[in-house]
Amino acid sequence: MSKKDYYEILGIAKNANEQDIKDAYKRLAKKYHPDRNKDKDAETKFKEMKEAYEVLSDQQKRAAYDQHGHTAFEQSGMGGGFHNSSNFSNVFNDVFSDFFGGHQQRTQRGRDLRYTLNLTLEEAVRGASKEIHITTLVHCEHCKGSGAKQGTRPVTCTTCRGVGEVHMQQGFFTIQQTCPRCHGQGQMIKDPCRQCRGQGKVEEPKTFSVKVPAGIDSNDCLRLNGKGEVGEMGAPSGDLYVQIHVDRHHIFERSKNNLYCKVPINFTTAALGGEIEVPTLDGAIKLKIPPETQTGQCFRIPNKGIKPEKKTPGDLFCTVFIETPVHLNEKQKKLLRDLDQSFCETSSKKNTPETKKFLESMKKFFDNLTH
Repeated sequence: MSKKDYYEILGIAKNANEQDIKDAYKRLAKKYHPDRNKDKDAETKFKEMKEAYEVLSDQQKRAAYDQHGHTAFEQSGMGGGFHNSSNFSNVFNDVFSDFFGGHQQRTQRGRDLRYTLNLTLEEAVRGASKEIHITTLVHCEHCKGSGAKQGTRPVTCTTCRGVGEVHMQQGFFTIQQTCPRCHGQGQMIKDPCRQCRGQGKVEEPKTFSVKVPAGIDSNDCLRLNGKGEVGEMGAPSGDLYVQIHVDRHHIFERSKNNLYCKVPINFTTAALGGEIEVPTLDGAIKLKIPPETQTGQCFRIPNKGIKPEKKTPGDLFCTVFIETPVHLNEKQKKLLRDLDQSFCETSSKKNTPETKKFLESMKKFFDNLTH
């Protein structure tokens, strides 16, 4: 079966210029691309017009076709392998730019870096200015980032002719791949720089100042734009992400903007009430303890927690526990025995309701066991 005329497929005259050919291909590619046209004949037409464009957009192939027709390519091996058709690559990318909003760039952005910054609770609460020290990749000064020896320059890759991509023919589809020789750079280095060994980048220690905002917490992350590794061939540098870790505090525990602490009180204060001093981020304050306070009772002190920038401050929660006295002298022991005796003399354990409740529960438990 004879093939259709390439000019006829693209709908152009035989004297059409390069732009006419490109415009015709783009118009037909949008119309017949299988992702947009589900008609059963669309795939065949897409294959035909792609093949026509590959020939007519190449001056040598077009000249051969004009002279010999389709027979010019019967032994040319156009059916498979890698093709270096930069014109086809450009227009194909233009079409897919219309479909999907853009095509991939060869240049690679620099890698992002991460750094863990340890802070005290006081630094996290009030904010701080900290210096961090990292080792990162920067442009080699000897070769100015080119990777080539001084006095030389990278040369265009002969496999992809500087495009950074090659195309493999698979049926009526052309698969775009990164050039295996230059790894997408489009250039090759014959005489590499000895300082960076052809990489164009070297490791260098860097110091950055980080402004830590007030109220920051563990696992929060600060981003320093452009402070990561340098990019390839003028591409943007990566970013530096500073991960925050707030060290454990010897008094306070934190939950969001609230602070928690445990405060010991003596037996007398718990029984009779009184005032104690408790710590806050602004200094010690007085806390009133009511009579008959029990271990585990929690007191909320409003607005004495963490005060983030432009946010409502948290609260301070103080949980008290009764400290058993130690190292008692004989007089103190006698007083406690007398007190204990007075409790026993009180009817129905009025002074120790929790003890009474527990004894009643225990009696009920044993009664149930015997029945």
